[in-house]
Amino acid sequence: MNYTQVKDLYKTIFQSYDKPSLEAHINRIIDLDTYLPYSSTFFCVTNTQTLEFEYVSKNFKACLGLESHLLEKQGMRYFWSRIHSEDLEKWLKALNELMEFTLGNIKEADREKANYTWNYRFKNSDDVYVNIVQNTTPLAFDTQGKPIIGLAHYTVIHPDIKMDISASAKLLNAKNEYETIYFNNFSQKLLSEGISNRERDVIRLLLLNNTSKEISEKLSISSHTVDTHRRNILKKLNISSTGELIGMLKINKNLI
Repeated sequence: MNYTQVKDLYKTIFQSYDKPSLEAHINRIIDLDTYLPYSSTFFCVTNTQTLEFEYVSKNFKACLGLESHLLEKQGMRYFWSRIHSEDLEKWLKALNELMEFTLGNIKEADREKANYTWNYRFKNSDDVYVNIVQNTTPLAFDTQGKPIIGLAHYTVIHPDIKMDISASAKLLNAKNEYETIYFNNFSQKLLSEGISNRERDVIRLLLLNNTSKEISEKLSISSHTVDTHRRNILKKLNISSTGELIGMLKINKNLI
């Protein structure tokens, strides 16, 4: 996926109709950065309309060995160029589904209480792909209630740790505690890519709370064969139980 394709998809996701000013707010964040200690995290103020970083914290170089002026000058084009090519499509899909979920399921008045997390692999100054977990809080919205300026925190995690590409949305409840209201794993292969048609039949009947005996009767196969299918399904999806399978499919409806 080249830069133009990424930019077009990204701008479609974040298409907006006005440009709010947050100069005073951003200046206070910049002032705070002076006092923050060096750590394995850095933060940026992102502008999805201009594809720019309004501010890049001092820890950017400490975390990745890269010069912040490159990010400030070249904006998201430079940032995207360093995301692992295998993660780009999943990452864009995650952003799009988060946006659709926000616009369709979070009341406009509550969107300032939302918080979003996703991850990807990112190439540091040593050309090593480290894991980055990005946590973004919206700071401003367009006239349609779409978040367009955000405060993004990035945590850098060792490259040896294998992480699925996933995304989540949380919302502050009445007790000012974050509750997860959306989660999806975008690294999980679609059932059609590895699951046979007969295994798909078994999965659908399991979702309807059928036992192995009931499934065997409905599919005209033995209970032993049903159990074999169930074991193969768990192995292919790298999960440990039927309960986990059902829970995963209920949360991630795109897998069915």
